[in-house]
Amino acid sequence: MTEIKSTLEKVLERAAAMGRADREEIEAEERVKDGMRIAADYLQGKEVDLSGVLGTTGAAAPVKKGVVQVFLRNITLPRNDDRQRAEKAMQGLLELAHGSGDLVSVFRDMKGILDHYQQYKKDIRQQVEEAFRQQMDQALAQQTGQKGLGLKMDPKLHPKFQEEWSRVKVDLDNQYNKVLQQHKELVARRFSVTL
Repeated sequence: MTEIKSTLEKVLERAAAMGRADREEIEAEERVKDGMRIAADYLQGKEVDLSGVLGTTGAAAPVKKGVVQVFLRNITLPRNDDRQRAEKAMQGLLELAHGSGDLVSVFRDMKGILDHYQQYKKDIRQQVEEAFRQQMDQALAQQTGQKGLGLKMDPKLHPKFQEEWSRVKVDLDNQYNKVLQQHKELVARRFSVTL
């Protein structure tokens, strides 16, 4: 009988320990969400003292994790030549690290990647447009038997152009996202956070 009782006690002890672990995990997850809210406020331009918040908040590590995760998620390739959000996220990470020199060089590289991406995307799009324009002119000349009828055709309006540009842009985005992701992983390791 004592053997059964000790087994029952062990089961109850494990259940109690699991309950504590679950509560601790839930509390840590709430602190991560608090950090995410802080980062979102910062990105929206609200006045946030990142070092102060992390210094006064209990369980600062989960809060920091949430802040860093949100900032890193917002460092992305610009869609409409707008990099403000990515640059604001980098600025926030620098504040969080108190202007650490190793991050300054990583962010300088990241800004260079974003600059290069924007210029290269623009150049590639012009090349695709020009190639498509030439193909359209050749096709028109073959159909009419005459060259240079003076017709101006906008290749961007043709569905085949959209398909081709979409394919080229996906390849371009994948290449640049891969490099950007490597830099983001460096930053995450610097803050001891996993992506």
